[in-house]
Amino acid sequence: MRTLDELIAQAPVFAGLDADALTLIAGCAKNVGFEEQELLFRDGEPADTFYVVRRGRVALELHTPERGGLVIETIERDDVVGWSWLFEPYRWHFDARAATPVRAIAIDGACLRGKCEDDKELGYELMKRFGHVMIDRLQHARVRLLDVYGVGVG
Repeated sequence: MRTLDELIAQAPVFAGLDADALTLIAGCAKNVGFEEQELLFRDGEPADTFYVVRRGRVALELHTPERGGLVIETIERDDVVGWSWLFEPYRWHFDARAATPVRAIAIDGACLRGKCEDDKELGYELMKRFGHVMIDRLQHARVRLLDVYGVGVG
């Protein structure tokens, strides 16, 4: 059985961090599981945790009164779910639902923010890494919007 340090080291978002940083992150982490259709978090609730998906898929949903939950992105193995834990007011902006049974590493955002306050170098490194996650997600959203609205490129 692998330790949380080992599991965290395998996550692309944490790849290449030194052992001390991985140990700090693992101190805020635990293994969790979700059944299919179970909510990980809901829009508007406090964003106090983020997840690294180990198995399964998570659907990010935007709720509309007319159509209910619309899947805007599907997060898969080794991807991160959630970055709202990084930014005040620390509230979710979407729902996250297990599209299949999910095993994940849950990381306490408040715990990790505190450790980043104490270790500014770690905080800066994580901010850069989560910035890349956000840019990738926004680029994927842009492509999906072009597809949905049938706008040709070039």
